[in-house]
Formats: sequence, C-alpha cells, structure tokens
Amino acid sequence: MGRGRSVLRGGASLALGSVISRLTGFARSATVVAALGTGLFADGYNVANTVPNILYILLIGGALNSVLVPQLVRAARRDADGGAGYTDRLLTAVGCLLLALTVAGVLAAPAIVSAYADYDGAQRTLTIALARMCLPQILFYGVFALVGEVLNARARFGPMAWTPILNNIVVIAVFGSFLLVAHDVRDAQSITPAQIRLLGLGTTLGIVVQAAALVPYLRAAGVRYRPRFDWRGHGLGAPLRMAGWAVALVGVSQVGYWLVTRLAVEVSDRAVKSGLGHGVGYTAYSNAQLLWIVPHGVVTVSIATMLMPRISRAAADGHPAAVRELVSRGLRLNALVIVPVSFLFFALGPQVTALVFQHGITTEADTRAMGLMLTAFAPGLIAYSAQYLIQRGLYAVQDARTPFWANVAMTAAGALFSLLAYWTLPVKWAVTGMAAGYSAAQVIGLVWLALVLRRRLGGLDTLRVARTHLGLAIVSAGAGVCSWLAARWCAQVLGSGPLGAGVALAGAAVLFAGLVGPVAYPRARRLRLPEGPPVPDAEPDARPRVIDPDAPTGRHRRV
Repeated sequence: MGRGRSVLRGGASLALGSVISRLTGFARSATVVAALGTGLFADGYNVANTVPNILYILLIGGALNSVLVPQLVRAARRDADGGAGYTDRLLTAVGCLLLALTVAGVLAAPAIVSAYADYDGAQRTLTIALARMCLPQILFYGVFALVGEVLNARARFGPMAWTPILNNIVVIAVFGSFLLVAHDVRDAQSITPAQIRLLGLGTTLGIVVQAAALVPYLRAAGVRYRPRFDWRGHGLGAPLRMAGWAVALVGVSQVGYWLVTRLAVEVSDRAVKSGLGHGVGYTAYSNAQLLWIVPHGVVTVSIATMLMPRISRAAADGHPAAVRELVSRGLRLNALVIVPVSFLFFALGPQVTALVFQHGITTEADTRAMGLMLTAFAPGLIAYSAQYLIQRGLYAVQDARTPFWANVAMTAAGALFSLLAYWTLPVKWAVTGMAAGYSAAQVIGLVWLALVLRRRLGGLDTLRVARTHLGLAIVSAGAGVCSWLAARWCAQVLGSGPLGAGVALAGAAVLFAGLVGPVAYPRARRLRLPEGPPVPDAEPDARPRVIDPDAPTGRHRRV
C-alpha cells in the first residue's frame, strides 16, 4: 500500500509539473512571438532552433522514449544486480552516440539548414549562425531523456516534468532581454552578431540548465552510475533492434515534417511577395501545433508515463489481460480531458491564439491565421493521443514494427494532403489545409495500431473505450457550439483582441465544466490508476502466457 501511495504521489507531482511546465511554455512562446513576430525573421530562428529537436528525435530520441523503459523494467526483473549494470552500459553507449551526433550536426549546419529552407543572403547567414549555436542541444536533450527514462522506470515521475520549467524561465529571460535591446529589429539585415549570440546561446543555455537539474535525482533514486564499455554479450541487442524500428519510425515522420516545413516556408515567401500583411507560413503553423500538443503533453504523456512501467511488467510476466486492462483504462482516462479540449480548440482556435500570442509586434491578423490552423489541427488531437497510448502497449509486448508501418501509411497520407493543399489552396489557406491534412492522417495511424494491438492481446475493450469517447464527444460538441456563439458576441462587444478572447475562453470554461463535468467526473472516479502490482489474467491458476511479438495475427494465424 505504501508503494501504491508513492506511485500516486509521483503521478500527482508529474501532472502538476506538466501543467506548470506548459503554462510557463505558453509564456515562453508568447515572449518569442512578441520579440520576433511570425514572418520570415521568426522563420529563420524557428528553423534553426527546430533542427536540433528534429535530429535528436530522428536519430535517437524516439528510440529512448519508446524502448528504454520496457527494457530497463525487464533488466531489473531479470538480472541479479537489479539491472544496475545494464543501466550503466545503456547510458554509456547512448551517451557516446549522442556526443558523436552533436559534433557531426554542428559541422554540418549549413547543409542541414539548406535541407529545410531555401534561404539566401542575410536570411541564410542568420539561420546558419543560429543553427550552429542551437545544435549542441542534441547532447543535452539526450542527457535529459536518458536520465528521465531511468527515473521513470523506477517510478520517479516528478523530476522530468518539473525541470523543463527552468528551461522556459531561461528562454523567457533571454527573449525579454532581446525585446529590450533590439526592439526595433525586424529582419535578418538589421540584427547584430551580439544579438544573434543572445538568441542562439541563450536558447541552448535553457536546455543545458534543464538537463543539469535532472542529474542529481539519479543518486536520490539509488542509481550509482559508472561508465561501462563492455557492451557485447550483455543483452543490449534486443533494445538496439527495437531502437532500429523506432528510429526508422521517427525517420519516416521527419520526412513528412521536412516536406511540411519546406512547403510552409515557401508559402511564407509567397505571402510576402504577394503583399499579404500577416504570417501564414511556417512560424504560424509551428505555433499552432505547439498549442495543439499542450493537452497531449500534460495529460496523455503523464498517463503513459505512469502506466508504462506497469504495462511493461505485465507484458514481461506474460499477462496479456493485464496489459489490455491497463491500456483500456489509459485510453478512457485520457479521453476525459482530450475529447473536450479538442472540441474547445475546434470552436475557439482564434481566441486561444489571440490570448497567448497577440502581444508585441504580433497583430490580430497574425493570431487569427494561427487560430484557424489550431482549429484545423483540433480534430486530430483525439486520434494522436490515443495512438500514443496504444503504441506503448505494442512496445511493451516487444512489437516495434507495427508502429513503424502504421506511421509509414500515416506519413504518406499526410504528405499527400499537404501537397494537395499547397497546390490547390490560396496562399492564405494553404498551410491551414496542411494542418487539416495532418489531423486527418492521425486517424489512419490510430485504426492500424488499434487493430494490431487488439489481435496481440485478444481484445482491446473496444466497446467501453468507444462508448466513453462517444458520450464525451456529444456533450463536448454542445458545449463547443454554445462557446462559439458566446465568442462571437464577445468579439462584437469587446473586440477580437486578448480581452475579448480572454472573456470568451472564460465563458467557454464555465460551459464545458457545466456540460462535460457531470459526464466526465463519475468516470474519472471509476478510472483512477490502480495501485500495487499489475492484475494477473482472469484465470488465477493459469500459467503466464508469453506475448510473442513475432506471432502471426489475423488470417495468417488462422492458416
């Protein structure tokens, strides 16, 4: 019982830390937009700062997030030393790889920038300079993820949620300083080398502080790390094979992201040439997606982080019914927040972006363009978050191939929808169409993953999961319509700025709480995450069944 209370306290700390981290993230994003705007100047910074994120996730981050916890849990249950040697070797191997990738990335900065944006002149010089200063973030992102996943495997969930707040505070201070010393800078031609260093090195400093703050928690969790280079013959082959599929999955995703980035940058350039006076390109797209992902980061990632060690233990012990129950519970608990928020974003996208971003040099037209992109993203939030949880179930049963192939189909569909939007829609709407295409593609991935996990586990509690989502969708749609009507009235009386948007969102919060709360709250009480060890299969005397990731499914199994 003490362990159960400890896990629940860790979950509460994780959720609270995630909320505060996202709130400070809002402030960070608003400060960056207030300082740089949403045009080509801001695009240069965002491309440079996004490149290390992309490379880290592409080459190693996806593997860490999906593979590390199940393997650490298995090692802790299998090895005589509780997995300590395995953890040391894995940390050493991945750390060496991160260092090599960071050095290579810094050296290849010009080529990397050229792959994402066809800039020339001062814009290209600025973007490359910022990229060189931001690319060392690869190493510190990796350290943060490594240490965080080791802590998660030991049920220490809170630190990984709280330390990003330090990063946000540093970046807010950096861009606040930039606003003071360079408030008249509007393009790449007018920024000085010292101001470039302030932006680039200041942004990287935030990641350094975030990673460094997490390291002391290792000792508190009982981890006494020492470098181990005797990698051969110690069970690292299985995680490396799974990591290969995870890296391939992320690689496919980044191909789609690369295409959207190139197309959105082209749209931004066309908008400037056509005299369109507000940002409708890459920066608007990335800021809308940043807001869209917030509820997923706060709710879905918290639930998955809490459940992943338990799902991994159940899978390692051969209890598919326990895996099925935990995944089902996670999906239904996740829906209690994600479904209403997706309808809120769909109804009041422009109001959300106006409240967060309409400050400094950012205009009402800029935030409205972002808001419509947020509206286009909104329907895909439910599918995106659900497939994230289902993927964790597949990784727990050592199936990394299915997420890869599902992602291939999803990325191909998203790329096709983005190209169609770029070719057929006016400049003003092209990137909004890309956001809608991304949203639609998420449904393809969800259906594929759910069908395969259902076969792996002998069911996925589909009826209860669908009933929960449908009931919440009906009441959320009603709340969304009422909120949209109230927002129109607020815009007429108070204007479309942050004041009118804030009042509209406050009213929407009351409406959603009043209509959705009576449906969601009873379910939330029933769906609290369970304490103690995973529940075994229904037959108490049954022997645990090994969940084979290579077992045939569907028609092939019947043959």
